[in-house]
Amino acid sequence: MPDRVASDGEAVTTYRARLARSGGTRRPCLRLPDDVAVDAGDLIRLVLDGDEYHARIERDADGYLIRGAYDNRRLARTDGEGTNRLVEWVRAVDRETGQSVDFDEVTPGYLYGVRVPGKRAVYSVTRQPDSSLSSIADGLDDH
Repeated sequence: MPDRVASDGEAVTTYRARLARSGGTRRPCLRLPDDVAVDAGDLIRLVLDGDEYHARIERDADGYLIRGAYDNRRLARTDGEGTNRLVEWVRAVDRETGQSVDFDEVTPGYLYGVRVPGKRAVYSVTRQPDSSLSSIADGLDDH
């Protein structure tokens, strides 16, 4: 059974992120603060209102960002297929570009959560897969 941690607990580091426009589109994306230790191309798990999705970290001239959250790793890598759960979440919580959100680092480099500032969240912490198992899964996703 996975451990559960609260967004206001000592085990979670919270950053202030900002909603922005994704390139020339009107879709919202999540602009990450410089303090978050991620790299372009990283695939992470992203929790939105208790549901866990997959997202890819990207980088542009302004820094790191997340353009979408998807139901599986393959969709996160292709960025465009499937339903963008991040866009759905932004609309559901009635946030707009330019507004900030809380970006919770639950497991650095692996599990993060996004929430409306002031709203508390509880995360289920699952173990990060062994790197050799991840590479096997990545190879299966490519076929």
